[in-house]
Amino acid sequence: MFLFFLSFQDNNLTVNNQFFLLGFQSSQDSNMVLFCLIFVIYCGTISANLLIITLVSTSRNLHTPMYFFISQLSISDILLTTDIVPNMLYILLNNGGTISVIGCVTQFYFFSASGVFECFILTVMSYDRYVAICNPLRYSSIMTKTHCVILTIICCVLSFFIAFTDSLTLSMLAFCGTNIIDHFFCDLVPLVEIACSSTYTIELEDFLICFLALFIPITIIIISYINIIVTILRFESNISRQKAFSTCSSHLLVVSIFFVTLLSVYLSPKKGQTLNLSKLLSLLYTVFTPLINPIIYSLRNKEIKKSLQEITNKSWNNFIIYR
Repeated sequence: MFLFFLSFQDNNLTVNNQFFLLGFQSSQDSNMVLFCLIFVIYCGTISANLLIITLVSTSRNLHTPMYFFISQLSISDILLTTDIVPNMLYILLNNGGTISVIGCVTQFYFFSASGVFECFILTVMSYDRYVAICNPLRYSSIMTKTHCVILTIICCVLSFFIAFTDSLTLSMLAFCGTNIIDHFFCDLVPLVEIACSSTYTIELEDFLICFLALFIPITIIIISYINIIVTILRFESNISRQKAFSTCSSHLLVVSIFFVTLLSVYLSPKKGQTLNLSKLLSLLYTVFTPLINPIIYSLRNKEIKKSLQEITNKSWNNFIIYR
């Protein structure tokens, strides 16, 4: 179905068959420095997130709802950064690059799907922390393995459906004017700006999507953490308070970084915001945040560090034995 609407769009609604992504229009030396930096970050992002997924999958002490959702977050981060970075590196090497209309809409589809999924999975993680702290006696009966899988499937289906709807509407726009996109990937705003047909439908649709995928999750997260903080403050023991805060601090930090960067990109006033600033904010969201998430969870989490040490020791012992 997705290939059908892309083919329909390409054959009937567009004049331009490809776009030209400008990327970062700077000197070749600057582009090479940025290329090396982003390449290293990309390799680190893939390695760190794969490590999280591997640890959660293989370590029995990490077979809990919280770590299951962390692994889903890592999958989302891998999908997001892989959708954007390889083509960005090509653009940096060539000081710009072409992309077909079909490829552009496809890139936007996976970008949108992974971004919305991350919004939903972070919301589910806040619910998990709420149940763990505010209803600890019922936690094991509420957050069962089946329940966690169902919640993840719902998040996945909703995110891909929302992305499909948005991409379908985007593909129906006519791009018959300039084919130059002053960005390093196919984002919604620059595509809407160069469309030569009415954008009312997609702008209305995106308002509804922002409400569903951004404002509702943020509201649920805020309500969850208000209840969590109130519950923690009622604890009589300082040790219990510190332990409860430590279990939430990593997630709260990831949520703050993710939504602040997301809001700065899509909800900050565009007037007075230079194109370079817009690209920089997008760079934070698409490149740096997927690397920061596993670092936060690994450096601030004793159980993950313990599992990593156990696997490292086991691998080293096996290496010594078979050597």
